[in-house]
Amino acid sequence: MNRKWLLTFVVFLIGFILNVPLLNTLLTSFKTDAVISSFPPKMVFPPTLEHFDNVLFASGYNFPQYFVNSILLATLTSLFVVFATLPAAYAMIRLNFGSKKLLPFTTSLRLFPPIIFAVPYYLMFQYMGLLDTVTALVLINTFLNLPLGLLLMIGFLQDIPIEIEEAARIDGCNVYHVLFKIVLPLMGPGIAAVAILTFIFSWNDYLFAVIISLNEATPVTLGSTMFITSWGIKWGDISAATVLSVLPPLLFTFLAQRYLVSGLSMGAVKG
Repeated sequence: MNRKWLLTFVVFLIGFILNVPLLNTLLTSFKTDAVISSFPPKMVFPPTLEHFDNVLFASGYNFPQYFVNSILLATLTSLFVVFATLPAAYAMIRLNFGSKKLLPFTTSLRLFPPIIFAVPYYLMFQYMGLLDTVTALVLINTFLNLPLGLLLMIGFLQDIPIEIEEAARIDGCNVYHVLFKIVLPLMGPGIAAVAILTFIFSWNDYLFAVIISLNEATPVTLGSTMFITSWGIKWGDISAATVLSVLPPLLFTFLAQRYLVSGLSMGAVKG
């Protein structure tokens, strides 16, 4: 029993240490500017919501629109990655289409640093007239997350007994019926895992947001830095913006946690 409590304490301590930056950001978002600049730092202070008010309602910053852009970016990217990788994984594993050459080529793209695609993407979207659009960011993040989504989908699909599909074919189901009526329901946890991870990675994108977006397509990751001005750094506003930008993926992951855990654990235990 003592060992169990010791292990719990160690895990709690490690979790607390890892989350100190986030906790400090949360505390800073409720401090006044005077308390933030005080030395030594004050741990007890009267809380204020002025920084959240500045972020959401101050003139010159359209932070609610940044939220809409990020939600569109993460949601659409997740949908596109799921819709693309599910049939692709099925074709490669069950139909043996492109599994020898196309699969290694696709997954190897994940090994390249994303920065090498920056200039080609910028020139391509400039030519297409898609600079500073959410569409461009969705296309970029879809491309970047396809290799990981495909690898996960293949792993989940390989854990489904092929005998189930063979029985469905004997009953007269074609390939599309097997995929959408048999495989798709069984792949639910795996699809959820791919969607959640893609949502988080797309929401956290900063590199291409800096390169592609100028004003209209600015997501929260880039919008949070706009409180760094030539007159100084607004630490309270930045902290409030950071806290607000963390809430959607955190809430989304919390609500879908059981699907994420069950999806990532598919195949971990073999009978």
